[in-house]
Amino acid sequence: MMCLTDQASEPGEERDVDATDAAFTSLLEDSAEELYEHAPCGYLSTLMDGTIAKINTTLLDWLGLDRAQVVGRMPFSDLLTVGGKLYHETHFAPLLQMKGEVSGIALDIKAAGQRMPVLVTSKVKVSGDGEPLLIRTTIFDARDRRAYEAELLRGRQAAEEARRQAEADRGRLQEALAVLQQSLLPAELPTIPGLEAGSYYHTASPDLLGGDFYDLFPLDADRWAFFLGDVCGKGPKAAAVTSLTRYTLRAAALHNPDPVTVLTTLNTVLHERYTSGDTRYCTAIFGVLEPVEDQVAVHLASGGHPSALIQRADGVAEYLLTPGGMLIGILPQAQFTDARTQLLPGDTLLLYTDGLTEARIGPQRELYGDDALRAFTAAQPPAGPQALITALTELIAGFGGGLDDDTALLALGVPATLPVAVTTPVRET
Repeated sequence: MMCLTDQASEPGEERDVDATDAAFTSLLEDSAEELYEHAPCGYLSTLMDGTIAKINTTLLDWLGLDRAQVVGRMPFSDLLTVGGKLYHETHFAPLLQMKGEVSGIALDIKAAGQRMPVLVTSKVKVSGDGEPLLIRTTIFDARDRRAYEAELLRGRQAAEEARRQAEADRGRLQEALAVLQQSLLPAELPTIPGLEAGSYYHTASPDLLGGDFYDLFPLDADRWAFFLGDVCGKGPKAAAVTSLTRYTLRAAALHNPDPVTVLTTLNTVLHERYTSGDTRYCTAIFGVLEPVEDQVAVHLASGGHPSALIQRADGVAEYLLTPGGMLIGILPQAQFTDARTQLLPGDTLLLYTDGLTEARIGPQRELYGDDALRAFTAAQPPAGPQALITALTELIAGFGGGLDDDTALLALGVPATLPVAVTTPVRET
């Protein structure tokens, strides 16, 4: 910083002092009135009745008016549009009279015949004894702000429209997925003499195709085949595997219904079809029912699937164990385990996917598990497959967010009393 003194030791320093003195002189001559007139915002002063007493050039230029047209002739409210004038009379002026100051109010003025958005701040000047003398008003150009707000509003409207469109698209997608999901399950279970059947399907996510499946169909006049399984993964690829699995099981069963043979055929088909890097596999139980007088013979085999659970007529619940059954489609040669049992009047065979037993429950989000399922089943009255399905449906609903996987249920049993009941599968929508 240069220090100014009355003496200078060098000629150059004298010139610097002269230039600085001239600058200070110019600043002193630049009056406050000139700054007021050409400020970047509009200024005006009005009498208490609103008549304009003073107005700067900036505001006059915006309005396209001469000073003589305005000062002493026009109230401030006449500078406003119709809507702005109405707001001024009903809100702005009463609020100013009550509080003595109003800040940042958005209004529109009539600028050279066009609407111009502005922000208005007014303050009442009072005398020493508190009497109001005049009103001083500052007006800021809000055109850029209004344009920004309009752009923001358009952006919000576009975002809202995009959200509504996305919801509509999601709804259509869910409808399509529901239709496709239903095509992977039987529309209804067939009527089997001497047997009752019930089923249920829970979809964990309406936005994804599940990989659980089941079916019940005749082999001949005396025997019926059933299966239930779970394909690895979700979505279109899993649905393709599910479709292939269902039709392979049906075709294999009609050729040779031996449960181990059927699962072996399925393993060969899946392994050959998905050996090129996109490995796909599933778990499944396949079985054959053969009603004989008042009971039904059951022969089934499992490939990596949870064991079937039997609810006996005397209230006992027990698993029909099939240990050692391997996942289907992983290896070219797989081992499958079969088992046999008899269903007597009042007995029910339950097949389920692991979405049920792997549900998370309680504060610690512990696995529901096989033991809990057996205890729950044993606690239910042995009233047949449909009654057990209904109880399990209520159980699943109670899991809430703890059930994060699809769950399929298939129950088959011999009624305690005839005639045979016909049931339709239950599916969540």
